[in-house]
Amino acid sequence: MMGDRGWMYHRLDDNGCYTDEFKIGVESFLDYAFSQSNPEFCCRHRIKCPCSKCMNQEWHRRVTVQCHLTKWGFMNGYIVWLAHGEQPLRRRRRHQLGESSSAPPFVMEDQCNDPIRGMVMDANLHGMEYNMNEQASDEPIFEEAMGDAKEFFDLLQAADTPLYDGCDDGDTVLKWVSHFLNAKTLYNMSVANWDYMLKCTRRWMKPEDRDRIPKDFYSAKKMMRRFSLGYKKYDVCVNNCFLYYGEYENKNYIACPICGEPRYKQGHVQQNQHIPRKTLWYLPITPRLKRLYMCRKTAEHMIWHLNCGGVSEKIMHPAGAEAWKHFDRTYPDFASDPRNVRLGLCTDGFTPFGHTSAPYSCWPVFVTVYNLPPAMCMKPESIFLSLIIQGPQSPGKNIDVMLRPLIDELKELWYNGVKTYDSFRHEHFIMRAALMWTITDFPGYGMVSGWSTHGRLSCPYCQENSKAFHLPNGRKISFF
Repeated sequence: MMGDRGWMYHRLDDNGCYTDEFKIGVESFLDYAFSQSNPEFCCRHRIKCPCSKCMNQEWHRRVTVQCHLTKWGFMNGYIVWLAHGEQPLRRRRRHQLGESSSAPPFVMEDQCNDPIRGMVMDANLHGMEYNMNEQASDEPIFEEAMGDAKEFFDLLQAADTPLYDGCDDGDTVLKWVSHFLNAKTLYNMSVANWDYMLKCTRRWMKPEDRDRIPKDFYSAKKMMRRFSLGYKKYDVCVNNCFLYYGEYENKNYIACPICGEPRYKQGHVQQNQHIPRKTLWYLPITPRLKRLYMCRKTAEHMIWHLNCGGVSEKIMHPAGAEAWKHFDRTYPDFASDPRNVRLGLCTDGFTPFGHTSAPYSCWPVFVTVYNLPPAMCMKPESIFLSLIIQGPQSPGKNIDVMLRPLIDELKELWYNGVKTYDSFRHEHFIMRAALMWTITDFPGYGMVSGWSTHGRLSCPYCQENSKAFHLPNGRKISFF
């Protein structure tokens, strides 16, 4: 099916009319997409619409998809129709990533539009699907999820209880509780208000169905806590010069070995626990990267970067840039498995309480996954909050002290990797990760990299070859 796809991005001719090759190409695409028997790609006479507005996020019928493609054209970089049953052009590990993406025939009523239901369906099928071995092309090899993946899927199955007898398929306790808790966050409900609404809901349900949902906010949080990814808190010196991490995490260290400042607040004890003067919040990224592969929807797109270049001369994704290709040539072992994760790090300071209050600078650190297509990697759910560096002062040049837990985790992912379950291909693999870029403003660049962004050598590229000079009177550096 794969051929010249240049027609996808030559929709109009010089007169502003639709080209004949585009019309024919759209029909051939629709015929191919709707010919798929796998409900992962064609479900209830609907497919994912690849137009520049929907970007494979919405399911529509043939007429609607044809109208969208004619009006808005295809999304950028969609040369290989991965979301419509087509295999990648390049398979660096064919025996793992090629035929293994086939799936058995099963019917999912609401997976098209319900991600929660989709994850539960993945849990129900995590031990039933197979991948194809390179030697035995006809015999399926079953590989069941193990470890934390199996534990997560078992939790999903346990929570996949119908909300009440006779409810619509997909209306489960897990879905109801997650939406109810989300409403509390969105509309800033108090716990008392939330408990009262829950009490009214339980009163209107049948007596035999009332015990299926939590009794109060505490019970709901206890139920959903099992699906959380966790976080860690580390004590920090009040001057940002030392992190009580590793061997220094022991509570016996009560003073900073660098500046001698006390670790805990003097005279403040809460529940027989000393209160630290400053705390660093760390959210590990490894569980969240593994969770991307536990969901079929995201696991499918984690190798999208293989064929994102296409026929366009514009760089629509970092994978089409020379830096990405140079990295692949420099580290062929890492690039041999396209499921290995490419990351970007972003940080900047902000004042959470407004400029009219007391000065306070908070520095969050975000990690972005660049394996995903542009429409997904820039979504909030694909940008992971990894560190929260509290104020009131900016960490300045000591930000590397705060980044140490993240750096240690990235080194572990780079050198050793972690065993991960791919729910789309239903097999385990060793997932590695590499930090490709850091994204900051120029002062932030000086903090993260350690390069001085002041003076004549402030430009990290020009260095001593810049045309900077001192102003004759003010003695300040100018680059004009």
